Amino acid sequence: MINRDFLKAGHLPTLLAAFFYFDMSFMVWVMLGPLAVQMSADLHLSPAQKGFMVAVPVLAGALLRVVNGILVDRLKPRRAGLIGQVVVIVGLVAAWSIGLDSYHDALWLGLVLGVAGASFAVALPLASRWYPPQFQGTALGIAGAGNSGTVFAALLAPGLAAWIGWQNVIGLAAAPLAVAFVVYLLAAKDAPSAPPPKTWVEYLAVLKVSDAWWFMFFYAVTFGGFVGLASSLSIYFNSEYGLSAVHAGYFTAGCVFAGSLVRPVGGALADRVGGIRALSIMYSIAALVLVLVSFRPESAATALSLFVVAMLAFGMGNGSVFQLVPQRFRHEIGVMTGLVGMTGGVGGFYLASSLGMSKQLTGSYQAGLLLFAALAVVALVGLTGIKHRWRTTWGAVGVTTARI
Repeated sequence: MINRDFLKAGHLPTLLAAFFYFDMSFMVWVMLGPLAVQMSADLHLSPAQKGFMVAVPVLAGALLRVVNGILVDRLKPRRAGLIGQVVVIVGLVAAWSIGLDSYHDALWLGLVLGVAGASFAVALPLASRWYPPQFQGTALGIAGAGNSGTVFAALLAPGLAAWIGWQNVIGLAAAPLAVAFVVYLLAAKDAPSAPPPKTWVEYLAVLKVSDAWWFMFFYAVTFGGFVGLASSLSIYFNSEYGLSAVHAGYFTAGCVFAGSLVRPVGGALADRVGGIRALSIMYSIAALVLVLVSFRPESAATALSLFVVAMLAFGMGNGSVFQLVPQRFRHEIGVMTGLVGMTGGVGGFYLASSLGMSKQLTGSYQAGLLLFAALAVVALVGLTGIKHRWRTTWGAVGVTTARI
């Protein structure tokens, strides 16, 4: 984990600035989920509309991660991060000033919030380029723990909305982002060993490598499960167990906190036992728990316990995936972070929207949960099939000092 060698290896102020930027960005990225109960009451949304509303920022963030991945290579991570933060802050202030009066207005805000979700493709390369291979899991686990911002959204947004109104919460969210902007501006630095920008042909070249597609799929399941549940659980607990918006937010915060807290643990565990082994365990646990919770436990407390375990598995899986990616694509980390991050967001969009559609069409969330559990099983089978090739080629002893 974190020791003297790790502290000497990289640039701690940049790592912490990347974490804080990522943390505050993720807080606003998923804020429509915790606000969905109150917003849907005022905007008169159907279950499918609620699911799609909270899924739009996830999809927008996914697609914009590719854009940010290219900007990271072209402009370097620090400058790309500054641009993205300004866009989100201005967008939030504008939405608060103008007001959101319809479902379509909420969708437009979701597109702006997607820029915050794209911060993933900036924060991780910013941190990664400062650290050698044997510390990639730990460094990216710390930077990636910024997804804990989703805890603040779930914990604070519903209560603040009950106090000052959800429209004002949207404007208030710009304040912590402004603080993160200042910290980032003062503390973050680009690594001196950054690779030169690639040509457009080189960006597309990674898509010809099968390993790139495997990583994209693996992260679609781990991160997709995490952010899809983070965006949907407030609606789930309100709909299934009749919890108020505030109490549903507390339950969601508990789940999200668990998944966020263990992302660095997942990266460190992958450094110790190998990313393949760590991922295999996480997929097995996630699939089993999603199947169990799909049968709708009798009590909200039991459902909460199961979702906490699922989020622990997905959170640790996120750290494990990004212990592996820099080993295989060290010189393409910018564009690969964008591509892998994009598919992670697409997985979250699929889960959040499918849960809403499942509820509207069948009256139950079971179909949506079972389908995502099936994706975790497919990921486990795929990882089992390719692990020998990975360990004997780019992960072989002598090729890398990291455990694969």
